[in-house]
Amino acid sequence: MVQTILSALAPIVFTLLLGFVAAWRHDFGPKEASVLNRMVLLYAVPLALFVGTVGTPRADLVQDITLVVALFAAIVGLYALVFLLFHFVFRFSLSESVLAALTASAPAVPFMGPAILGDLFGKASAVTVAIAALIINLIVVPITILGLALGKTPIGTPAPSTTRHSVFAEKLLETVKEPIVWAPLLAFVLVLCDVRIPSIVDHGLSLLGQATGGVALFASGIMLVAYKIEIDLTALSLAFLKNLVQPALVLVGLRSLGYGAPIVPEAVLTTAIPVMPIVIVLAAQYHVRETRASSALFLSVIGSIFTIAVFIALTQ
Repeated sequence: MVQTILSALAPIVFTLLLGFVAAWRHDFGPKEASVLNRMVLLYAVPLALFVGTVGTPRADLVQDITLVVALFAAIVGLYALVFLLFHFVFRFSLSESVLAALTASAPAVPFMGPAILGDLFGKASAVTVAIAALIINLIVVPITILGLALGKTPIGTPAPSTTRHSVFAEKLLETVKEPIVWAPLLAFVLVLCDVRIPSIVDHGLSLLGQATGGVALFASGIMLVAYKIEIDLTALSLAFLKNLVQPALVLVGLRSLGYGAPIVPEAVLTTAIPVMPIVIVLAAQYHVRETRASSALFLSVIGSIFTIAVFIALTQ
C-alpha cells in the first residue's frame, strides 16, 4: 500500500519541487510560467481531455450509473456548497468564490488518476477516471471559467444599450469558445453518438496531451516561488475540504446506502486525490488570489500522502 501511494505521488511532488528549484535558481520566472500556463490551457489540457474522453465506450458510462451519480453528487454538490458559503456567507468576490469551490471539490483525476487508481483497480480504473474527468471538465471547470470571466467585468452603471443579460451572454459565449470547455464537450457528444475516431488521430493527439500534468505542475512550482506560500486559514480549510471532508462524505454516504466494493473504494479514492494543478493556472491567468491557490495546492499535494493512505485502509 505504501509503495502504491509513493509511486503515484512521487512524480507530482518531484515535478512541483523541480519547478520550485528552477524559479529559485532564476532559470524561470513568472513570465515564463505565464507562457507555460497559456500553452497548458489552450493546447495541452484540451487535447488531454478530448483524447481521454473520446476513448470512453458509451456502454461503460451507462453500466456504471451508480458511480456516475456518486461522483456527480460529491464533486458538483461540494462545489455548490463551497461557492454558496464563500460568496454569500463569507462575502468573498465571485472570482474568489468559484476558484475556492473548484479547489475544494475537483480532484486532479486527469493528472493523477491513472497512476493512483490504475495501481489499485487495474484496467477498470480507466472508466472511473473518464467519468470523474467528464464531470469536472463538463460542469465545474466551465462554471469556474465563466465565474472568473464575469468577475473581471467592471462594476458600474451599464450603457443604455447594455443589459445584465447581454453581459452574461457575452461572457458565456467567451467561455464556450475556450478550448478547455468545448474540447471535452465535443468528445462527450461523440461518445454519446457512439462515434469512434480513427486510432491514428487518437494517437497523434495524445503526445502533447501527455505533457499536461508535468508542465502544469512545473509551472505551479515556479508560481510557488513567485507568490510565496502563505498558509492561512482559508488555504488550510480548502485543502482540508478536498483531502478529508469530500472523500469522508462519499464513504459515509455510500456505506449508509448499503454499497460495498468496488463502488465504495473507487468513488472514495477518486475524491481523495488532491487539488487540480489547473487551479493555480486559472488563478494566475485571471489574477485571482495566486498566493492562496499556490498554498492550497501545496498543502493538498503534500497532505494527500497521508490522507490517501488513510482512505485506502478504510475502504479495504
